[in-house]
Amino acid sequence: MSVANLLNNVDTGARVRACGVRAAVENAEQSTGQRKIIHIDMDAFYASVEQRDNPDLRGKPVAVGSARERGVVAAASYEARKFGVRSAMPSISAKRRCPELIFVPPRFDAYRAVSQEIHAIFAEHTPLIEPLALDEAYLDVTDNLQGIPIATTIAEMIRAKIKAETSLTASAGISYNKFLAKLASGQNKPDGLFVITPRMGPAFVEALPVRKFHGVGPATAEKMARLGIETGADLRAQSLAYLQEKFGKSGPYYYWIARGIDERPVRADRERKSVGAEDTFATDLFDVESARGELRPLIEKVWRYCDERSIRGRTVTLKVKFADFQQITRSRTVEGVIEAEEDLVTVSGALLDQVFPVTKGIRLLGVTISNLSEMRSEPDRQMSLTI
Repeated sequence: MSVANLLNNVDTGARVRACGVRAAVENAEQSTGQRKIIHIDMDAFYASVEQRDNPDLRGKPVAVGSARERGVVAAASYEARKFGVRSAMPSISAKRRCPELIFVPPRFDAYRAVSQEIHAIFAEHTPLIEPLALDEAYLDVTDNLQGIPIATTIAEMIRAKIKAETSLTASAGISYNKFLAKLASGQNKPDGLFVITPRMGPAFVEALPVRKFHGVGPATAEKMARLGIETGADLRAQSLAYLQEKFGKSGPYYYWIARGIDERPVRADRERKSVGAEDTFATDLFDVESARGELRPLIEKVWRYCDERSIRGRTVTLKVKFADFQQITRSRTVEGVIEAEEDLVTVSGALLDQVFPVTKGIRLLGVTISNLSEMRSEPDRQMSLTI
């Protein structure tokens, strides 16, 4: 399909939102020598795949997840979001907000297959692709495979081809660094495009609430609020020394992003940092043997993922959420690597023993393995099980 035909497939609204900045973008990109970073974010990805594959769900409020009383929403369609339904919300709360909400179980194999199609489209333009999840990625198109000088044009082509080949929509953010590109991708959702030029960057950051910044989670945003830091302008007013004192190693990152500066490269070789699984139970757990029984299938799921990809880890983390939603974690790092599923069972069980006895019920358990590395044919050293 030609570039012209691809761009014609982009909806009129998206093209109108993009054309207002086209001249400025072209001048900026061709004259400053800045990097050209695109952040692609699929729109309500899991729910959109379900609506695409099941016509009966189209136009209706859909939640991907479990409808059971103690279930959790994994993703919500835009129709559901209008009622305030969002990911990570307890299913019972979601149903209360939207009585007509339709729950569908997740189909991760289907989502992974679509993600592979999307990444193949990315690869037509650049090898510098840094996946963040199945539904989003950074692309560095400064020096791209098709020699197209304007990042906006590339983003429009990618969005159009995704829509043509998958019948799904994507939003794109374009800027001169990763931080701003990710901020930009959320500005015109769904099915939109937004550009932050070098001249726009600092002022754009100053006006935004810090809770919208990638890398500033809810707990950090609350801490910043207690310190009187509500906006990008407030953050920029702080010294580097002050931010380091209050936020440790994250302080320099906050200092620079408040100025629209982010030198992090797009890493095509970005490795997965951890593999985990968790589950919320229909009834609370009070005894250790019941907890062990519920933990075992989670361990099997984590190990199967690692085994299929020939990766091993050194650190095991147990996550426990109680009935009152208090959450704790326990971790153990072993020497060498964990070489067998039963070793993972042993370490996880030892961590579970640290939690019991409990005075309140456990509603969720999770297990994660991190400090990952590729498995060698002859490991130098297996783990030392000193529990």
